[in-house]
Amino acid sequence: MNFLRKKAISILVLILSILGMIYGCSRGELSVVLGKAVTVCLECIGLG
Repeated sequence: MNFLRKKAISILVLILSILGMIYGCSRGELSVVLGKAVTVCLECIGLG
């Protein structure tokens, strides 16, 4: 029973994560996140 409960929680978290990503993409957040990621990467190597 313990194994099934952990498996069910893992699947629920996976489904909620995917739904969150779909919701964010539908709002246009993808370009915002990508822009911030590029900025952080450039700062890490000393170009930003």
